[in-house]
Amino acid sequence: MSAVDPVSGQPPAPWYRPVSLADALSARARWRKDIVAIAGCTDLMVGWNAGARRLPPVLDLSALAELRSIEAGPDSVTIGATASCASIARHPVIAGRLPMLVASARQTGSVAIQNRATLGGNIMNASPAADNPPVLLAYGARLTLASVRGIRTIDYASFHAGYKRTLAEGDELLVSVTVPFPAERVTAYYRKVGTRRAQAISKIAMAALIERDDGAGPAVVRNASFGFASVGPVPLPAPSLSRSLRGLPLSGIDRAQVERALAADLAPLDDIRSTAAYRRSVAVNLVLAAIDAAREAAPRG
Repeated sequence: MSAVDPVSGQPPAPWYRPVSLADALSARARWRKDIVAIAGCTDLMVGWNAGARRLPPVLDLSALAELRSIEAGPDSVTIGATASCASIARHPVIAGRLPMLVASARQTGSVAIQNRATLGGNIMNASPAADNPPVLLAYGARLTLASVRGIRTIDYASFHAGYKRTLAEGDELLVSVTVPFPAERVTAYYRKVGTRRAQAISKIAMAALIERDDGAGPAVVRNASFGFASVGPVPLPAPSLSRSLRGLPLSGIDRAQVERALAADLAPLDDIRSTAAYRRSVAVNLVLAAIDAAREAAPRG
């Protein structure tokens, strides 16, 4: 008697484990989005254990060493899509140049999950509450996608098309994430707000990069970038907030200014984890905390 799926009682779904990226792209082109690409499998197995009728056809990328690589260059680091959160957190260049990415990787589930969960999976699962996307938004990350048709690169800020939807085509795989190193005189600030620091979905999370101009007078904001989670249908940047802060003295930004700017960027909802009002209030608090950190880092004349 043939083996059956223990949940559905049906024959098990096909499970493909290619040994080259070319083979993986061929399988993706043949099955398109009917096949689920996995590596760490931390999200897929949660859904299956919760009562999914049966596993879909699976494209197991865990044998592809080229997708696990982390390569540091002079201006950026390129992280393979199946690099684990644990490997990211302990990488010396990432630790030295991209501290927010280390912090978010260390808050992605438990230590055991971090050993399995991948950066690519955290992105492609397209959860609006994922831990690493706010950091990637703040750092200005770019994604490289591949298919049998070729390779293309896209700004991560434009990748999410809606709840659980991305701009990846049906025959494409995410192969790497490139994160540029920030400029000098930049303060990085990351905070995940939830019932626990790890193993909990965030009520809200924010990553901020604030670049100072330390001219003759008081330090001012030269540039600022932000990323938020759990405040809309997708992980969100805050372009209105970024524009509103440029050129302002760090010592002269008040709560009302931040509230007005964020109102154009964020669309929080009430849900089982929190309320829209709480998220709006905490978002403002987090931005002000990031500004305070940048002000404290400025040289004192």
